[in-house]
Amino acid sequence: MNLATQIKPISYLKANTAEIVRQLNETHEPLVITQNGEAKMVVQDIQSYEETQETLALLKILALGKQEVAEGKFEPAADVIARLRKQD
Repeated sequence: MNLATQIKPISYLKANTAEIVRQLNETHEPLVITQNGEAKMVVQDIQSYEETQETLALLKILALGKQEVAEGKFEPAADVIARLRKQD
């Protein structure tokens, strides 16, 4: 992805909305929108957005798990498996 080619002013977004929607759905590359020369927002297709949200959720779960391990809030897998087998 070449982000430099994906930077457009807000006036471009206003004038070419349908074309931008088509392009985003085909390329799945985000579009950076500028206002007064400054980056103000990123526009992306819904599929890419959903994938990003799923990835972030998984990363949060991993970070929480890492934090719990660092705090000693875990049990060895063998102990958990043994406890589960006793419940059967």
